[in-house]
Amino acid sequence: MAENSKKKKKKQDVKSSKNGQGKKMSAREREKKKRGKIILFIVEIFVLLIMAAVLYAVLKVEKVGKVELNEEKLVINEEVKEREETTKMKGYRNIALFGVDSTTGALAKNTRSDTIMIASINLDTGDCKLVSVYRDTYLNLSNDTYNKCNAAYMKGGPEMAINMLNMNLDMNITDFVTVGFAGLADTIDALGGVMIDVDEAEIHHLNSYQFTMAEDLKRTYKEVTNTGYQQLTGLQATAYCRIRYTAGDDFKRTERQREVLMAMAEKAKTASVATLNQIATDVFNEIYTSLDLTEIVELLGGISNYNIVDQAGFPNEEYRTTGTIGSKGSCVIPVDLKENVEWLHQFLFDESYSVSSEVESYSQKIKSDTSPYLK
Repeated sequence: MAENSKKKKKKQDVKSSKNGQGKKMSAREREKKKRGKIILFIVEIFVLLIMAAVLYAVLKVEKVGKVELNEEKLVINEEVKEREETTKMKGYRNIALFGVDSTTGALAKNTRSDTIMIASINLDTGDCKLVSVYRDTYLNLSNDTYNKCNAAYMKGGPEMAINMLNMNLDMNITDFVTVGFAGLADTIDALGGVMIDVDEAEIHHLNSYQFTMAEDLKRTYKEVTNTGYQQLTGLQATAYCRIRYTAGDDFKRTERQREVLMAMAEKAKTASVATLNQIATDVFNEIYTSLDLTEIVELLGGISNYNIVDQAGFPNEEYRTTGTIGSKGSCVIPVDLKENVEWLHQFLFDESYSVSSEVESYSQKIKSDTSPYLK
C-alpha cells in the first residue's frame, strides 16, 4: 500500500512538474501574442492614416477638377428656352468664367467670385466676345433676394452663380470654369508668361499683391520695376488682375482681367497642341469646372480658330450708376436692367432683343429697391 501511495505521489509530482513547465510555455506564448497585438495595432493605425489621407484627397478633389452640375437645378427663363431655337443664341456657346479670391484651393463655394465673366463663342465663325459682370452689381441672386451679385457664388457655388446670370441676363449658360489665384498663376507660367502693358500707377499695387500672394502660396516672386509692355510671370499677371486702387476702380480692374485673358489666348495660339494638352492635364486639378478634360483639350486644340473680337462690362456705362444701398454697401446699379439686357444681347449676338417677363420684373424690383438711395 505504501509503495502504491509513493507511486501515486510520484505521478502527481510529475504531473505538477509538467503543469509548471506548461505555465512557463503559456507565458512566453502570451508575451508573443501581446507583441503580435501591438504590431497589429500599429498596422491598424497605419491603415487608418492611409484612409484619412485618401479621404482628405477625395474631399479635396470635390473642390477641383470636373463637377457634374444638376441640370434640373439650372434655371433658364422660360421665354429664353422658347426662343433658343428661333434666335441667334442657338448658334453660340456661352460659358461662365469665375475667378475666386482664394489661395487655399477653395473653389466650390464659401468664397466670393471677384471675377464674373461670360465668354460667348460663335460656333460658326469662332469669334468670341467677353463680358465682365461687375461683382458689385445689384441683382437677384436667383433666390429672390437682391444683393451684390458676387454673393451668389459664396452662397451656392457655381450653380447659384450661373442661375443668377441666366435669370437676370436672359442667358442660357450651362457650363462654367472657376479658377483661384494658384491655378491662374500656374496656367500663365505654363504658357511661358504673358505680355502686358504696365503703367506707373500700377507697379506699386502689382508688387503689393504679389508679395501677399507669394506669402500665402509659399512661393518666390520677382518685383516689376519698369513700366511698359513686358512679359509678366504667372504671379505678376495674377497680381495685375487684382489691382483696383487706381483711377477707374473696379471697372478698370475688370478691364485688366479681360486684358490678361486675351493675352493668354494669344499666347496659347503660339503653343503646340502637345504643349496645350500637357498644360490642360497639369492644371486641371487646380480648376473647378463642368467641362471634361477631354472637352478642354478639344477646345484648346482648336484655339487657333478662335478670335476674341470684342469685350465689354455689364452693366453698360450708359445704363448704370453707383450708390450705397443700405446695409448692402456700395453697389453698381443697373439703372434699368431691361435696357442693359437688351444692350447685352445686341452686343453678344448682334440681334435686337426684347427681354423676358422675368427680367421685366427683376428690373422693376431693382428700381424700387435702389431709387430711394439715389435721390
